[in-house]
Amino acid sequence: MATTNDQSGRQPLPPAKRRRLQLMFEHGNKVAAQGQFDYATQMYSDCVLGDLANPVYVKSFLSNLAKKYQGNKKGSKMAGMATMGSRASLKKTSMQKDWGGVLTNALEILKSNPWDTGALIELGKACEAQELDESQIEFMRMALDGDMSDVEVNRVAARAFGRLGQFDEAIACWTRVAKAKPGDEEAMRAMSNLSVEKTIKKGGYDTAESTKQVRTDKQAPASTDDEDKRLTPEQQLLRTIKKDPAKADNYVELAELYTRDEQFEKAEKVLTDAMQVAGGDMMIRERLEDVQLRRARQTILIAEKKAAAEGTDAAKKLLIDLKSDLLNKEITVYSNRCERYPANLGFKFELAYRLEKSKKFAEAIKLYQEARNDLKRKGQVFMGLGRCFTNIKQYKLALDSFDKAVEAIPERDIDQRKEALFLAGKLAVHLKDPELAEKHLSALAGIDFAYKDLPDWLDKLAKLREDGPQSADD
Repeated sequence: MATTNDQSGRQPLPPAKRRRLQLMFEHGNKVAAQGQFDYATQMYSDCVLGDLANPVYVKSFLSNLAKKYQGNKKGSKMAGMATMGSRASLKKTSMQKDWGGVLTNALEILKSNPWDTGALIELGKACEAQELDESQIEFMRMALDGDMSDVEVNRVAARAFGRLGQFDEAIACWTRVAKAKPGDEEAMRAMSNLSVEKTIKKGGYDTAESTKQVRTDKQAPASTDDEDKRLTPEQQLLRTIKKDPAKADNYVELAELYTRDEQFEKAEKVLTDAMQVAGGDMMIRERLEDVQLRRARQTILIAEKKAAAEGTDAAKKLLIDLKSDLLNKEITVYSNRCERYPANLGFKFELAYRLEKSKKFAEAIKLYQEARNDLKRKGQVFMGLGRCFTNIKQYKLALDSFDKAVEAIPERDIDQRKEALFLAGKLAVHLKDPELAEKHLSALAGIDFAYKDLPDWLDKLAKLREDGPQSADD
């Protein structure tokens, strides 16, 4: 019998189950770090089945499989044969809107090929039906990694990015849809609406009656009681917490509501209460840390506007202090997470980037090197290595890193690719390698001849060829 598990019917996880899943997840991290990919897959799969709403579980499940198949974008050679039964069941459960069945069958398919677009699309639709946007994004990022040109992948991904306010990513997906299907009405309408929403958001013109509030109202549990119908989602959760103050999941749900509406101070207070109720639950602790970081970034945005408007030394100093405090906080948070999840290359990259910003280049290099197998960030990792090696005057290593960054950065990431070509070309001129310098600077000139001071560097390259051993000036 089909089930339609929408968001309103999804019950909070009991604390005991949440703890059990967390222990299973941590064990999965340990065995993944030892290269036991199949064992880790089982651990991560059970975590996703137990809590699809947790994007960390989803991301770890997919990343582990990507490593198992060495990023080949095909999975197992026998994937087609091995997944025939699961595909038939997936089709049936999808038609019945049996989201639990979709999840079970699709995960089995992904175990043989984590880039299977059909399974990923069905998982994306299942997440969309249950309003699990963050988990949906992880599935759709994997689908895009497997086939950037697939129209349906881009369509489902675009909707998810748009709902989360990731306007550039959403517009890029709709652009690919429009390119493949000229005149597509949904794509044209969506791109127009997203451009307007992006402008409104960037300018700070949103009002209290936002789309977030509309979305929150949709998530309010249905009730036949007239009083319940008059209560806002916040009021309903506050009343629920008052009735059962020992249930941590209600605090977490209220904090999520506050976070979606960017009321970070309220979310932080509620999660602090949840920590006390749950006895220091690690998942809640991490949610609290994330909210604290988002609140700090929000404070910095306000301080930047104030500093720009006032122009006083006091306002500028406050901004500098706030940024320094945030950087230190981020280093602490990501250091703890790297220790807690040693197989998570994303956390290592985030920590490396913060250490680089704090000029701790040797520590950053070590972590960037550990994160080199992160397929989604490979180009960014090599860029980070190049910058760090440059700062410690290891120019040959820096050039090698920038050269690898050029190879790793996909053509769709045009801004990052241009920066990699520029830095590689400049450094090749300094190291008197005219062939490599011409390779990168000419490629950049073909993309954007007016990029920064590229014409000057082309002149220096020409001079290097003329003068031979004479070094070009910076």
